[in-house]
Amino acid sequence: MGFPGTWMTESESVVYRVIPKCACSTIGQIMYYSDHGTFFDGDIHDSTEKLHKWAQENSQPLIEANVKAHASYAFTCVRNPYTRVLSSFFDKICGIQRNGRRYRGNLVPKLIQQYGVEVGGDDGTGEFDQIASFRRFLLFVRDTIRWRRPMDPDIHWSGMSGHVATFIANGGTYDKIFFTEKFNEGMQDVLDHIETPHWVDLSAIPRFNESEGHGPKRLHPVEDYFDDLSMHLMWEIFHRDFQLFKYDFENPGNKMPLSDVDLAEVHAKLGD
Repeated sequence: MGFPGTWMTESESVVYRVIPKCACSTIGQIMYYSDHGTFFDGDIHDSTEKLHKWAQENSQPLIEANVKAHASYAFTCVRNPYTRVLSSFFDKICGIQRNGRRYRGNLVPKLIQQYGVEVGGDDGTGEFDQIASFRRFLLFVRDTIRWRRPMDPDIHWSGMSGHVATFIANGGTYDKIFFTEKFNEGMQDVLDHIETPHWVDLSAIPRFNESEGHGPKRLHPVEDYFDDLSMHLMWEIFHRDFQLFKYDFENPGNKMPLSDVDLAEVHAKLGD
C-alpha cells in the first residue's frame, strides 16, 4: 500500500501526510517555498515536480525509504470534524470546481435525486435551505462510510484518523500533529524542528485556500447545522476523530481543540 497522500520536500527536510480540508494547500506551498524560495504558480495539488508526492511514481521509492527510516521530521494537520464536513459540503457539493464542472461528474445529480440535497442551482448561486440540504448530505456521508454505498467514501469527508492511520500502519512515525485552528503556532513548531534551504517567515506567507469561492457562503453559525440527529450521525461517523484529536463533540460551536494531541495514543490506536 505504501504511503498514499504523503508529500516530501526535494531536500528531504520534512515529510507531510496530507489530510484534505486541513490547510493542505498552504502547507504544500510552504514546503515548496522552503526548498525553492518561490511559490508554485497555481494549485499546489497540480504540481508534478519540485515536490515529492506519493502519486508521482518516481517519488515513491524516495518517500518510502525516508519514512521507513524516519529520516526526516514527519507531521500532519487536523481540523474540527464539524467545520471540516461543512467545508466539504460547501466546496465539493455546492461549488463549481476549478475545471468549471461539478465535483466527480454525476455525484451531485445523484445526491439531488436520492437524498433531496439542494445546491443552489446549476451554478451554485441560487438560494436554498443550507441547513436542510447539509443534513441530508450528512446522511449520504454516513452511508458512504458505513456501507460504502451509493459509492466509496471520498477523501474530503472520510475520517481524518483513516488518513493518519495509513502512514503509521505502513511504518511511518509522526513527530507532530497540529491543529488547523492553531495553524501559525503548529506550523512554526514544525519549522523550528527542521532545516530548510530557504528560510520561511510564516507571518509573511499568504493563505492558499484553493477552495474559497467555489461554493456559496455559509449563512449560519456552525452549530445551527447540527441538531440532535446530525450530532448522532457525526459521532457514528467521526467518533475516532473527536477522541484522538481532542475536539469538542458536545459543542459544535466550539471549533477549538480541548487539549493537545497525544502522539503515543495516536500511534498505539491507529497502528493496529
